[in-house]
Amino acid sequence: MLRREKGFTLIELLIVIAIIGILTAIAIPMYRTQTIKAKLTEVTNAMSNVASAVSAYYQENSAFPPSVLGTTAAIQSTLGVSLGALSRVGGMSLGANNGVITGTVSNIDANTVDGKQLILTPTTATDGSITWTWSGSGTMPPAFIPKR
Repeated sequence: MLRREKGFTLIELLIVIAIIGILTAIAIPMYRTQTIKAKLTEVTNAMSNVASAVSAYYQENSAFPPSVLGTTAAIQSTLGVSLGALSRVGGMSLGANNGVITGTVSNIDANTVDGKQLILTPTTATDGSITWTWSGSGTMPPAFIPKR
C-alpha cells in the first residue's frame, strides 16, 4: 500500500512567496507615506493655532500683525501662542503685515520633508472673514501639503 506524503509542493510555496513580495512592495511605501503624514499633523496643528491667533489679531486691529521671524518664542510673545514644546517644528515665521505663516519641518524624515517649509496664506474677504490656503516651498512633495 502506497502512502502519500502530505505537505506543500515547491510551486505552491513559490507562489505564496511571490504574493507576499508583491504585497510588501505596495504596502511599505504606502505605510511610510502615511507615517510621514501623521507626523506632519504636529506641524499643521501648530500652524493652525498660529493662524487662529493671526485671525483674532486681524479682527481686533483690521490689519495683520507685524513680521515675526526666527524663533517660536517671538510668536509666543507677539501672538500668545506657545510652540516651544513641539519637536517637529524647526522654526516658524510670520510675514510682514501680510499674515503669511511659514513653518519649517524637522525631525520627521530626513530624506523627504525635513528642512522643507509649509506655508499658510490668508485671503481676506470684504466682510472681514479670512480664508487660509496651504502650500509648500518649491521642494515640499505635494503629497504632504494639507488640502484644507
